[in-house]
Amino acid sequence: MRPEGRGRQAPVEYQLLLTATLCLLALGAVMVFSASSATGVLNETGGGGFQYLKKIVIFGAIGLLVMRFASIKGARVTRALTPAIVGVSLFLLACVLVPGVGQTVNGSQRWVGSGVLTFQPSELAKVSLILYGAHLLAARPKMTRSLRDLGPYLLIVALAMLMVVMQPDLGTAMTTTFAVGALLLVAGVRPGTLAPVAAIGAVAIVGVIAANPYQQDRLTGFLNPGADVEGAGYQSQQAQIALGSGGTMGVGLGESVQKASYLPEAHTDMISAVLGEETGLAGMVILIGLLSMFGYAGFRAAHRARDRYGKLLAAGLTTLIMVQATINLFAVLGLAPLTGVPLPFVSYGGTSLIVTLASAGLIMNVARRQSPASAKASRPADRPAARGGERLRTVQGTGARWSEAKPSTGAETRRRGTAGSTSRDSGRRHGGPRRAGDSRRGRAAR
Repeated sequence: MRPEGRGRQAPVEYQLLLTATLCLLALGAVMVFSASSATGVLNETGGGGFQYLKKIVIFGAIGLLVMRFASIKGARVTRALTPAIVGVSLFLLACVLVPGVGQTVNGSQRWVGSGVLTFQPSELAKVSLILYGAHLLAARPKMTRSLRDLGPYLLIVALAMLMVVMQPDLGTAMTTTFAVGALLLVAGVRPGTLAPVAAIGAVAIVGVIAANPYQQDRLTGFLNPGADVEGAGYQSQQAQIALGSGGTMGVGLGESVQKASYLPEAHTDMISAVLGEETGLAGMVILIGLLSMFGYAGFRAAHRARDRYGKLLAAGLTTLIMVQATINLFAVLGLAPLTGVPLPFVSYGGTSLIVTLASAGLIMNVARRQSPASAKASRPADRPAARGGERLRTVQGTGARWSEAKPSTGAETRRRGTAGSTSRDSGRRHGGPRRAGDSRRGRAAR
């Protein structure tokens, strides 16, 4: 795929992003089918074992189309529509909290719509806040000097996160908060400036956990999973059993036992546990390697971005995806409390997949539009030296122009030599500087 014309090769960052995204998407389709097929057959749901596979293929196809458009014209179009995107996301977050409008699933009211058209506004909200932050901080760099100047943006972030926590969805709120903090640091805000905001956020998280018993159970299950293996620690214990059963090479695709009835939400939050059981340590290494490749290419694209907006956009969106992946993997591995955050590109979820692919497309758009200095530095080092038809830069006075250097023939050399001698003779005839030898020859002749 050549992003800037047929004659130019795609930047390395673009190729890495595209490769990692497609590989993770394919891996996710396989694992969603494997994780959901057993429960689909056992529960005799409509569509049998292929129910979730059909949906993930449809959502993936839509997401790839959105990603392709975003990778071509995404940054320019998205920046113009950013205020509208933020307004729509805030409106939808408010609609979720209205009784009768928002849908409740597993005790959380996070969706609007019905059937195939079910939509999760918090997924759009977390991306819209990164878009809005990149737009403001690029247009007004002086905002980073004080907390007062950052006030309007932080108030919008706080309002959106308040509505997300009320759903309740503490995992999405934490993911978005971390990504916004990283965006502000990349923009130049000093850590000391954000210290009061971080303190207020920490107090708010403690208050939310104290007010919700089920979140207290998740924290207790993390700190002491063996205390209540049938209750708060059940999901974490089953994930550990699945990972331990996989060993080095796994039990084989489709052969997982935990996914059948023991591991809750096997095709969404716990899909990496199924992957670890069926493919073992080798599969987990591949998964983490692909995510690391995406993160490396995304941050490298931000570093080589053409302008400040592209740098902030790529850094913010890459951080958002990587923080989400880290929280999910840490929860499955028992290194963090369960938060219900899906694994990007891999877990089942229509809204999450489409929004994540759109974010990947925006990062690719930044990667393909590198600064001139970065593009020159990333050219292959084994290109032949400048000869014949190569373009050479010649500096004349204070300006510069590009000229075509052609091989010189003998006749052209003689003509240049003749022209040079003619100009020297002309200079002497018109009073130009003379050499010492010319004066001696003149006196001897006289």
